[in-house]
Amino acid sequence: MGIFGLALLAAAAIARAAPNCPVVPRQASGTAAWDTAYASARAAVARLSQQDKINIVTGIGWERGPCVGNTAPVNSIGYPQLCLQDGPLGIRFATGTTAFTPGVQAASTWDVDLIRQRGEYLGAEARAVGVHVLLGPVAGALGKIPHGGRNWEGFGSDPYLAGICMAETIEAIQSQGVQACAKHYIVNEQEWMRETMSSNVDDRTMHEIYLWPFADAAHSNVASFMCSYNKINGTWACESDSVQNKLLKQELGFRGYIMSDWNAQHTTVGSANSGMDMTMPGTDFSGGNVLWGPQLNNAVNSGQVSRARLDDMATRILAAWYLVGQDKGYPQVNLRLNVQGNHKENVRAVARDGIVLLRNEGNILPLGRPSRIAVVGSGAVIGRHAQNGCQDKGCNDGALGMGWGSGSVNYPYFVAPYDAIRERASRDGTQVSLHSSDNTNGVQNVVQGADVAIVFITADSGEGYITVEGHPGDRNHLDPWHNGNQLVQAVAAANKNTIVVVHSTGPIILETILNTPGVRAVVWAGLPSQENGNAIVDILYGSTSPSGKLVYTIAKRPEDYGVSIVRGDDNFREGVFVDYRWFDQNNIEPRFEFGFGLSYTNFSYSGLSITSNARAGPATGPTIPGGPADLWETVATVTAQITNTGGVAGAEVAQLYLTLPPTAPPAGPRQLRGFTKLKLQPGQTGTATFKLRKRDLSYWDVGRQQWVVPSGRFTISVGASSRDIRLTGSIDV
Repeated sequence: MGIFGLALLAAAAIARAAPNCPVVPRQASGTAAWDTAYASARAAVARLSQQDKINIVTGIGWERGPCVGNTAPVNSIGYPQLCLQDGPLGIRFATGTTAFTPGVQAASTWDVDLIRQRGEYLGAEARAVGVHVLLGPVAGALGKIPHGGRNWEGFGSDPYLAGICMAETIEAIQSQGVQACAKHYIVNEQEWMRETMSSNVDDRTMHEIYLWPFADAAHSNVASFMCSYNKINGTWACESDSVQNKLLKQELGFRGYIMSDWNAQHTTVGSANSGMDMTMPGTDFSGGNVLWGPQLNNAVNSGQVSRARLDDMATRILAAWYLVGQDKGYPQVNLRLNVQGNHKENVRAVARDGIVLLRNEGNILPLGRPSRIAVVGSGAVIGRHAQNGCQDKGCNDGALGMGWGSGSVNYPYFVAPYDAIRERASRDGTQVSLHSSDNTNGVQNVVQGADVAIVFITADSGEGYITVEGHPGDRNHLDPWHNGNQLVQAVAAANKNTIVVVHSTGPIILETILNTPGVRAVVWAGLPSQENGNAIVDILYGSTSPSGKLVYTIAKRPEDYGVSIVRGDDNFREGVFVDYRWFDQNNIEPRFEFGFGLSYTNFSYSGLSITSNARAGPATGPTIPGGPADLWETVATVTAQITNTGGVAGAEVAQLYLTLPPTAPPAGPRQLRGFTKLKLQPGQTGTATFKLRKRDLSYWDVGRQQWVVPSGRFTISVGASSRDIRLTGSIDV
């Protein structure tokens, strides 16, 4: 896999050997690795004919190869038919691979070790079946609109958290010798009219919110980017010189290649000259509308696209191939191999540790050994979704594990909640009754007299080429599906020990459920994939204390978000005030704030310590992958002592929020700039360490076109969520 890949493997192994490690964004040593890869790529390109170069940059067409994207081989340099395959949580259309948890569930763990391991396993499976380019991870949609259909593929609505998850996942995938692809670049925030709408975004918002996690991707030496379907300020993403050349290749120093989303290219010459390097899949979905191939050849011969630009395209693609060591001993494509190994252990751990406990009145959880449990709802049992019974998961029948669309995969198996609860109950001698319908008729007879009634409700979303139950990708509303509110009310009316478990692609409005007498606990179980039931049993019975935290805000009303799906162009009027920033800036009380999550134990915070050598002024370092080099340097270190003051082992996600001085433009009262997950025994104290980079203290100065550290006093807030602040301090710059 090459020196670069081996170095990343070693780094990952060292990181795994250090439990409870803080999030310390690593210095990516990508310049030297890229230089070596570029030397090999340039030597190879010098041996190629113009037609060879055209073949490298042009997909062979939709459904004309073994993968969702394919290019022609170039035998003279040993370059294979490149296989590009979805996606962000596994290998689409494969038959023996793992259905990993979606990105949003991984982020909800706030556990960089699990996130990194998930990426390593993704990469290992992709390599084993011969996939050269794994089409993920996802930082767009970031999730500014809670209804957004594909938010679940990404890592939540905060750019800092998304950036850390992008970096960890990319480095882990590429440590296995597989090219990662950062997508969808950029401001692709809804499915409705995604192929015609324009996302009109101001310069500061673009940099501080939407470009931020993609800068992490570039800094982690991601091999490729995928330009999105939408327009950006009136120009198609895959035709935008501003977005592709200026922002990504020049400002962020990205040295890999940009591929089109599938059929997102609109011109031959415009896309080439604006920075796109590879067209996918090479035709439209009917096999026509070829824009590169012979057309690109003609454009080069006529001087509309320079030969230097074609060389640059081919060089970038080959450099990425050399970077991860795919030029030696790479497996042949075989999507039918069983390559799962022990990877289900990561699925269960991420599914479990991404569960967020929202309510636990009277400590009804964890369960002991109840005499009788009632399980209610179609979300508790296997339906068509879990049986791979609908195209790309485009149905919401039964228990839910992921959203729908090209980012979904087949389940090799699926553990439903009812089956896992019944298995555990049989060991305890507990009787389990089931009402597997979402119809309230007859539910009273099932739940009356049970020690607890557990109701499973769902809400789904996905990619816009599939409409599910009237939802065209994006959700039409933020209520639970299948009469979830009414089902909970009916259960709680008959059983005053009701526990609600939510499996959802994103926020739902919980007011009806929370205001229903008898609802004692609410467990936000997210999207647990194939280990659904096992993960929820781990939490319900307390073999693991819940430690997940929300990666988006749950509002009291849909209107409180200040955004919704637009039916024309989106002018991004909220600016930098996305998700919790919007709520904080406008003094809107959320139901559950960003970063919130309960535990079966308690944690205290003490001993805040801050050291800093930060200085005011712009970033002026040489451009490396990710931007100016000095942006990535640590300029302050914050520590705090976290103690488990309860009676059981647990894990706490300590979060650091930064408030900029008044000399900077308004950015909201607080923005996330660090987190650490500490696993602590009862009475144990651990140190939360936060490394702040120059980047973390900077804002984007539109006039100077630079990242700038403002002068004045920065407020440091450390706590258990964005609104549960336990310790405060300051840095004077």
